[in-house]
Amino acid sequence: MNRYLLVALLFCGGCAATSIKPSGEKVRFMQSDPKGCKYLGEVTGNQGNLLTGGFTSNANMETGARNELKNKAGDMGGNVVVLLTNRAGSTGSLSGSGGGMEQTNVTLSGTVFNCPDSVLSAQ
Repeated sequence: MNRYLLVALLFCGGCAATSIKPSGEKVRFMQSDPKGCKYLGEVTGNQGNLLTGGFTSNANMETGARNELKNKAGDMGGNVVVLLTNRAGSTGSLSGSGGGMEQTNVTLSGTVFNCPDSVLSAQ
């Protein structure tokens, strides 16, 4: 296999958004700490880096970071995340005309809760 094709295939793997797992599909976001729920901890989701970020759309980076955050929360037994931070990183990129600065990653962090169905249905 041509080494350039191999490199291109490796980059394309980083271009798609991180997939949502079944446990992550049940996680929803809230704007404030829910009452009557058990606090489980904090999580961080990230998509993109210096190498793949310039080849990944901003939408895929956002979706991938959100999916990773929800997957981690679901793995912890949570069903609610309250977003704490939303950062888009801009670094020098290897792609684009002449390199330069562009968005190359998205990082989200939040607090995870496990809430009973009664709390979720009231929201």
